[in-house]
Amino acid sequence: MPKLYPEALLFCVVWVALAVAGWHFAGMRAGLALSVGLFLIVMPASAITLSKTGNFAIERAVRWGILLVATLILFWVAT
Repeated sequence: MPKLYPEALLFCVVWVALAVAGWHFAGMRAGLALSVGLFLIVMPASAITLSKTGNFAIERAVRWGILLVATLILFWVAT
């Protein structure tokens, strides 16, 4: 049975919540941009960070940092 990683699951839930919030507060384009756009940013950033450092703590900080910046931009656009 595969092991479930709570931090990774939480990240995915927060990412989905952000995309739904973007759709709700800023329209369909914002929701799609947050879901697809973040995928195009987060995945390569994670891969590059891990390949260059091998440090999962730094990779985790990069992922959450990107999500935080996206959240701040959404709140800035929505207000």
